[in-house]
Amino acid sequence: MFTPFVSLTLALAVAAVDRATEAEEAAISDPNQECTAYYYAPISTKISSFPPIWQPATIVAGDTVAQDKWNSIAGSVPSNIQPRGTPAGNFTNVTYTADDPACWWTYHQCVTPKLAGLPADIATVPEPMTLGYGFDDGPNCSHNAFYDYLTEKEQQATMFYIGSNVMDWPLEAQRAVADGHQICVHTWSHRYMTALTSDEVFAELYYTIQAIKLATNVTPSCWRPPFGDVDDRVRAIANALGLQTIIWQYDSNDWKVGINGVTQDTVNQNYQKLVDAANSGTFASQGAIMLTHELNNYTMQTAMDWYDRLNDAFDYIVPIAVALNDTHPYAETNYTMPSFNDYINGQTQTSGSSSTSPSGSKTSGAASASGTSASQTSGAGPRLKPQWSWVGMTGIFVAAFALA
Repeated sequence: MFTPFVSLTLALAVAAVDRATEAEEAAISDPNQECTAYYYAPISTKISSFPPIWQPATIVAGDTVAQDKWNSIAGSVPSNIQPRGTPAGNFTNVTYTADDPACWWTYHQCVTPKLAGLPADIATVPEPMTLGYGFDDGPNCSHNAFYDYLTEKEQQATMFYIGSNVMDWPLEAQRAVADGHQICVHTWSHRYMTALTSDEVFAELYYTIQAIKLATNVTPSCWRPPFGDVDDRVRAIANALGLQTIIWQYDSNDWKVGINGVTQDTVNQNYQKLVDAANSGTFASQGAIMLTHELNNYTMQTAMDWYDRLNDAFDYIVPIAVALNDTHPYAETNYTMPSFNDYINGQTQTSGSSSTSPSGSKTSGAASASGTSASQTSGAGPRLKPQWSWVGMTGIFVAAFALA
């Protein structure tokens, strides 16, 4: 789902054209310019208050607010569910019982927690013939063409943002709020969460919430575990932080092209399966959620290529909060999203001020990424120009389980 890349937040050696606001950033059409790293004071002056970018998060030394918060919830975390596997997703030597005592999604796609008091994961939406529309792994530095397309279609979505990406690209994160999209948490470093210790799980979620708040002035109430890897221990921590777990039932596998035999044809077939299911009446009583990504040029272009066909197949395509009739998706009570009925009747605007331009100066710097993304596919929608590729480890393994 995501390949971590080298942080750009501190790559500030070479001065470039200054871009001071979200609107100026959103107006850039050259992805090379979009993906030029910049210094943004409201974020960069606070960088020491956060874990190292793209490293598995831990509570920052001296952060008494975070430590006190963790201490307040640690007692509610089940101690009988231990970390398993590795943060990179190697579960080869894991022994796990077939009755799935921890409601481990990676093992058996369990979405109904067995620990009392935890809400069920959201894997579908209640509104019939409705697609809960969302994208993981943002904010992508070169997403302007994609977000422009969504704006042209008057389409909002749910964006699951990685904390390290928000720190690297805060103005891009601000655009989501400005365009009326919903923002949810997608962890700090995009690791397999059930492999982390409980305080590390807390840090991955807590500091992503703080990064999103710092960049956009909204506090999310939802999250999606990378790779879907969640169990009742991780759910308990997320729930204590006010985060509802959102999964999916349909997977485009758009992030996986070139891995384990997955091709662009595979992705198109997965999109077509969703269209066919909608056309056959599968969603007559409740709607669907499909896993798709803002990860790179290819995944965003593919989303545009398939949008019209999805729109034809479903009666409605809406952000997940709208599909759930959650008109207050953030802790800030002055910010509202439309109800489902309002949205489908054309009242798609959000209301309330998110104050997405924190005070502070910004200068640009040099990016540390290089290369180009996957090749384009044919289809409708504007073409995305070549995009920076990212450096880092994939952390992708095939999970194998030994049943006790």
